[in-house]
Amino acid sequence: MSEHKTPYEMIGGLPKVEELVDRFYDLMALETAFSDLRAMHADDLTSSRDKLKLFLSGWLGGPDIYSPKHGHPMLRARHLPFKIGLKERNQWLACMYRAMEDCGIDGELGARLEESFFNTADWMKNQPN
Repeated sequence: MSEHKTPYEMIGGLPKVEELVDRFYDLMALETAFSDLRAMHADDLTSSRDKLKLFLSGWLGGPDIYSPKHGHPMLRARHLPFKIGLKERNQWLACMYRAMEDCGIDGELGARLEESFFNTADWMKNQPN
């Protein structure tokens, strides 16, 4: 019987998810290249950080710790109040890809995650190109 590891296990579980999310929001707050993305968030990023950590845990194949606290993720519906076009999608992706790189998530797993993040972020667009 072969052991199949989830992306969650392959990156190092919750500690690595937390590191990734913290780096993502730190970059978003500090880098002017992500200023439009930052402007879409509340001044205090604590809630956003916490929710993304919980969500990514289950999305990456780890424990579902988001739904018991917040209900079904309903990603697209929860993001509809925000204008998300190509610029916002691209800033989100650039910020996440940089956070992944800074956290050492690369190689085959990094490429798989980049593709999954792209597909999800592209699906979140709600503005014409």
